[in-house]
Amino acid sequence: MHHTAILFLEFGAVLLGLGILGALALRVGISPIPLYLIAGLAFGTGGIVPLATSEEFIATGAELGVILLLLTLGLEYNADELVTSLKGNARAGIVDLVLNAAPGAVCALLLGWGPVAAVAMAGVTYATSSGITAKVLSDLGWIGNRETPVVLSLLVFEDLTMAVYLPVLTAMLAGLSLAGGAVTVAIALATVSVVLLVALRYGRFIEAFVSSPNSEVLLLKVVGLALLVAGIAQHLQVSAAVGAFLVGIALSGELAEDAQALLAPLRDLFAAVFFVFFGLQTDPAKILPVAGLAAALALVSMATKLLTGVYAARRAGIARAGRIRAGIALIPRGEFNIVIAGLAVAAGAHPDLGPLAAAYVLILAAFGPLAARLVQPFITRIAARGV
Repeated sequence: MHHTAILFLEFGAVLLGLGILGALALRVGISPIPLYLIAGLAFGTGGIVPLATSEEFIATGAELGVILLLLTLGLEYNADELVTSLKGNARAGIVDLVLNAAPGAVCALLLGWGPVAAVAMAGVTYATSSGITAKVLSDLGWIGNRETPVVLSLLVFEDLTMAVYLPVLTAMLAGLSLAGGAVTVAIALATVSVVLLVALRYGRFIEAFVSSPNSEVLLLKVVGLALLVAGIAQHLQVSAAVGAFLVGIALSGELAEDAQALLAPLRDLFAAVFFVFFGLQTDPAKILPVAGLAAALALVSMATKLLTGVYAARRAGIARAGRIRAGIALIPRGEFNIVIAGLAVAAGAHPDLGPLAAAYVLILAAFGPLAARLVQPFITRIAARGV
């Protein structure tokens, strides 16, 4: 059969299968991310039906998925909100970093994986899934609650921490010297600072350039600008994903809302491909040996995120029910965790890191939304008591 025909057959079957899995996830009331990862495991090396032709095409789609995920996340905020959020919640953000990066780093060191894998695992256990958390807040009607701005501020702090963390990790994975790594981090910080400064002072000019009454033109400009900046960021070793996030921050107001609406279907399509691709890179036979460790790590991470949410909400004067909601909302892991693990796996940090991260994300991506639904009646009773 012709190469192109096989490519279309395989990729079409993958997308159709993802659509069916997404419908199943909606019916059950869980995030589709675990099902997408399982689909990748089924079609990858060691899976039931390994793909023969379309894996390279899917890899490119996966990279686009990461860029679009971070671009739409950046559209949720503007530069002023970021600065205000960082000033008001810096202490809670640092507590979040220490409590939730520690389990992954300690786990890797105890297993003897070395410092590079420890830094990678710290990132895997640290970052909350902004996408899944946003969906949980929306589905359960928590968007208007007093604790929601606290949760969002922590997510913003995590995203900006990633802007510094990813260049550090990239330098370590590339085996750069201390001097080379310091230069990489300095370039990354300078790039982030310049983009934020441009967004704060000249955002209106960027918006004027991108803005268009025609949805097609607006979509092309936004995606084109995001890919252009992502490419420049990647060249400067900042991370393409962070570059796209900063583009989203530069756009605000009605323009950002219009761009979000246009990008949503495109983002969802390529984000699903991204999760499948991570599954393709992971041998299912390697997950079972680390399943127990992943479950233990997930349990610890649930506790540390719950503590983080309770601490941050209490500092903001939120009642007990709101504190618990804040902690529960921070539990899910997803896109950023897989991005970090994917970088580490591609660089050969440790053969067991990928399977452990996949199992870990599978557990928390599925259990996070489920936990929120399960504790909702309990939280309602606490709120009724007025405590």
